[in-house]
Amino acid sequence: MIPADTDPQAYAVQLEIWRRMSTKDKFAQVVQLSNDTRSIVMDGVRNRHPEYDDEQVKHASFRLFLGDMLYRKVWPDRKLLTP
Repeated sequence: MIPADTDPQAYAVQLEIWRRMSTKDKFAQVVQLSNDTRSIVMDGVRNRHPEYDDEQVKHASFRLFLGDMLYRKVWPDRKLLTP
């Protein structure tokens, strides 16, 4: 399925690039994308809550990533911070 916001020719080129990449390179790309996503989310929390310290930013971000139910299972006694 071609993404609605992507030109079909550009999508075909991207698919070919992924097909030619080694498993190691694909994995490295996925790790980088995951790290970038985490940084973007944490930057968003910092921008919305400049009063949060680094630990609070981390936990507000965890809440976004995990959802409230899983966050509460992992940290049952921790205050829920607004992301």
